[in-house]
Amino acid sequence: MNDWFVKNLGDAMLAFEAQAELEETLTSVRIQTGNPENMAAFIRHESDGGLHCEVMVYLSPACESVAGACNATPCAKPSPEGLGMLLGSDETWQLLFPEYSS
Repeated sequence: MNDWFVKNLGDAMLAFEAQAELEETLTSVRIQTGNPENMAAFIRHESDGGLHCEVMVYLSPACESVAGACNATPCAKPSPEGLGMLLGSDETWQLLFPEYSS
């Protein structure tokens, strides 16, 4: 089921500005919508074997409005392996990945 979204921010060496802009937008929308626990973004550096890795940001289904605005594409729920939290909390992690919570 493709109810998550992914945004490729490009080369990790050049993605800082795009990441900061997306994080600012996500934070603003999260605050405006009452800080819903299920609204989260996760980040991971991924490589297909090339010289450089790319920064991938995975947006939970509750980020649908932001996903549309930033041209993120629908995707399956990501594996939590190697994911870092960009927006959310420990409770958000447990809610979205209960099978991997301690």
